[in-house]
Amino acid sequence: MTTKPAAERPKRRIGALRGMWPFLKPHKTLAFGWLLFLCLSSGASLVLPLAFRYIIDKGFGHSSQAVINETFIALFGVAVVLALATAARYFCITLLSERALASLRQTLYAQVIRLDVGFFERSRVGELLSRLSADTEVVQALIGSGVSVALRSAVMLLGASAMMVWTAPSLAGLTALVIPAVMLPILVFGRRVQKLSRASQDRLADAAAIANETLNAATAVKAYARENIESTRYSNAILRALATARRRIGMRALLTMAVIVLVFGAITLVLWAGARHVLAGTLDPGVLGQFVLYAVFAAGSVAGLSEVWGDVLRAAGAMERLSELLDERPDIVEPAQPLALPRPLSGALHFDHVSFHYPTRPDTAALHDFTLDVRPGETVALVGPSGAGKSTVFSLLLRFYDPQSGSISVDGIDLRAVTLNDLRSAIALVPQETVIFSGSAADNIRFGRDGASDEEVHEAARAAEAHDFLSALEDGYQSEMGERGVRLSGGQRQRIAIARAILRDAPLLLLDEATSALDAQSEAAIQQALERLEKGRTTLVIAHRLATVQRADRIVVLDGGRIVAQGTHESLLAEGGLYAELARLQFVA
Repeated sequence: MTTKPAAERPKRRIGALRGMWPFLKPHKTLAFGWLLFLCLSSGASLVLPLAFRYIIDKGFGHSSQAVINETFIALFGVAVVLALATAARYFCITLLSERALASLRQTLYAQVIRLDVGFFERSRVGELLSRLSADTEVVQALIGSGVSVALRSAVMLLGASAMMVWTAPSLAGLTALVIPAVMLPILVFGRRVQKLSRASQDRLADAAAIANETLNAATAVKAYARENIESTRYSNAILRALATARRRIGMRALLTMAVIVLVFGAITLVLWAGARHVLAGTLDPGVLGQFVLYAVFAAGSVAGLSEVWGDVLRAAGAMERLSELLDERPDIVEPAQPLALPRPLSGALHFDHVSFHYPTRPDTAALHDFTLDVRPGETVALVGPSGAGKSTVFSLLLRFYDPQSGSISVDGIDLRAVTLNDLRSAIALVPQETVIFSGSAADNIRFGRDGASDEEVHEAARAAEAHDFLSALEDGYQSEMGERGVRLSGGQRQRIAIARAILRDAPLLLLDEATSALDAQSEAAIQQALERLEKGRTTLVIAHRLATVQRADRIVVLDGGRIVAQGTHESLLAEGGLYAELARLQFVA
């Protein structure tokens, strides 16, 4: 994600936790059960001091064995109720947190995967993964533990405070005088803890981004002998995260210490006053004992609240980061009233005075006043130096971006008037850098058309000259490809990409020099397969090889985002100019 300047960042608020409500709302039954059992367990806990007072005043005071027996039997019954209610409360809140976390992760992933390409250009995958994993776990910890502790502590604090007032109003009044002193450190330190919590999570995301980049480029790291350098780089990122975490932990420790000292100092003061009342004969020992237990309950609850407050602030920082993702909106939007593409699609393409600047390079035109007509079934090769705009043409056709001016249409329908799914379903892409997923070979080919039968997958592989090497693998088409296809050669990965395009059977075909990683023997076979594939389809090819440009019906030469020449291989060679120079340096070589 891009980092906002400090002045642009919204102030961090606990209100960010409201973003959890949509994920908790569907599980009202579990939430109700949790609250019910929370009340039962808290009520059972608040009965214990009453039993303690009864034992002192009625049992010990009158030396009654029967009273003591009855009281301890009742006390055991309360303990059983407390145990059952606590277990049920734990079950409800833990299951609630797991379900809410699953829903949150599903929603986040669905949101991120639907964002446009521009978002991924300005974001780091490692940071996104950190948000999907680490930040959601922080939120889960708050729901599964923090909220339970906080609400239980709040209920116990209110209940114990009420019982303290009922037991000894004068002592309770003295206790109330110190409450402002207890709340002050929470307000002073709390905001600082939240700020440091957000900073700590940001630094961890930075470290995750570095790890993701280097591990995905392990071959390049080793080739340049950068293991030590990258290890140092990652270690420095971890040390920065550790330094931020140390400041957060220190601030939270100070918060906890201050609250505990103030709370138990206040209790000591109140008990001292109560002891004087007992000595003066104005207060029964049992009443003081009952008040002491309620005071301990209240103090423990305040300590629990101060302890969990740090978790609340940390979760607020995490939820704030997650909300940024949930609030992200793609620049490429679906039409309000989409038009349907004709079936079957003939594949006529028209670029009408298209101009485009990449969002990350607003001062440089990737395409300028680009006008091109492609007839149905025509194969057009795009040729030009690096940065001429060839790949941009593909990106605009796939609506990864929209042009700033001009329009692009297929069969006379503006691309912006059809849904992204309809448009991209009509296109098969073979990129120069093939992406292989960690599943089986069959699953990777079936990526082109979900639901294709095994026979259709095998036929596509045969047409792409991939059948022989896939069949030779230990598990055949069910062999695992490894992450990013590390078990395959570059040519093998590209043949799987071609098999995907063949299986997709789309009317528009985009080939980014689909044979660039193949040896001469495989290239000859693939060229024949591509010729069969291109029949009846509109095909755009980014060309770097002589065999590719000779197969094209027309060659379009680009330079600086403009079309500078069009024609056949022979006619463009005869004209001289840029194409003839490229042919001499690139194609013939």
